[in-house]
Amino acid sequence: MLRLEARAEPSRVWSYASPLLALLVTVLLGVLMFTALGKDPLAALQMFFWEPIRNAYAVGELVVKATPLLLIALGLAVCFRSNVWNIGAEGQYILGAVCASGVALLANAHSSGWIVLPILLAGVAGGMAWAALTALLRDRFNASEILVSLMLVYVATLLLGFMVYGPWKDPAGYNFPQTKNFDAVTSIPRLFEGSRVSIGVLLALAGAAALWVFLFRTRAGLAQQIGGMAPAAARYAGFSSRRALWLALLVSGGAAGLAGALEVAGPIGQLTPYVPAGYGFAAIIVAFVGRLHPVGMVFSAVLMSMFYIGGELAQSRLGLPKSLTGVFQGLLLFSLLACDTLMVYRIRWRK
Repeated sequence: MLRLEARAEPSRVWSYASPLLALLVTVLLGVLMFTALGKDPLAALQMFFWEPIRNAYAVGELVVKATPLLLIALGLAVCFRSNVWNIGAEGQYILGAVCASGVALLANAHSSGWIVLPILLAGVAGGMAWAALTALLRDRFNASEILVSLMLVYVATLLLGFMVYGPWKDPAGYNFPQTKNFDAVTSIPRLFEGSRVSIGVLLALAGAAALWVFLFRTRAGLAQQIGGMAPAAARYAGFSSRRALWLALLVSGGAAGLAGALEVAGPIGQLTPYVPAGYGFAAIIVAFVGRLHPVGMVFSAVLMSMFYIGGELAQSRLGLPKSLTGVFQGLLLFSLLACDTLMVYRIRWRK
């Protein structure tokens, strides 16, 4: 019989091996799922793991999908390391997109190209303001940040719908709920001709580097993590747990808002009800698969974007349901949670 035996201390090897094993388990479960659906599992897996990287254009699209996921995950990592459970990054992403669109709609053909900067700053401000509501309710009334941030996602979605169905609706848009296309001057600069990859990926990578320095090389990063995980110890050391709460949520909201601004002023080019793509929720998986480490989250963001692109290709080419992307994301998360057991337990054979 097999039994679980508690380790004396968490295994460092399994802390790195667990995500790899979880990915392998996810692939095996995917094979069983495709077989049960009557589809060729090799062809289906090719859609997820080969098609997104088969040429330069496909890699560019992979980077476009990975950029918002990485940005949001970086902000969430600050929260989770501070023991602040921000589950509403999707709402902060939406508010960032709405605020950035408000600035973009003010532009015209005579505007300077520098208007891109106010657009991005508006997105950051919108995300931070939405996260500040959660911080205020948690700070003043001890409300659960999980429930507050999650409920604010639906409020943000309703606000987005009000704007695109109401005052910002394009009068020449054939009654579709969307704003007019933003002027070309508001477009986020692209890195390569013929590709949709923008400077957003540089901002995301710079954010990953800055987060690494902040968390592991500064006193403020140490105070941030201790302030969230052990408030009593933080007070003894002179650190403020209240400051940790506000900083974590504002950084997380700002990163999500920046991701929303990059999306509407980049690949989308307008504000529509379809801006919420689930990035805020998928980034939670990205953060944990990446072990809340900036380098690990870069790779997990790429993996999650492969799931997004693979799900779209499987839907169009194999006739599989659109929800397949969410299924793969859920399988990866639950496989990771199961495999993480090996960090604190070892499997023993008992006769």
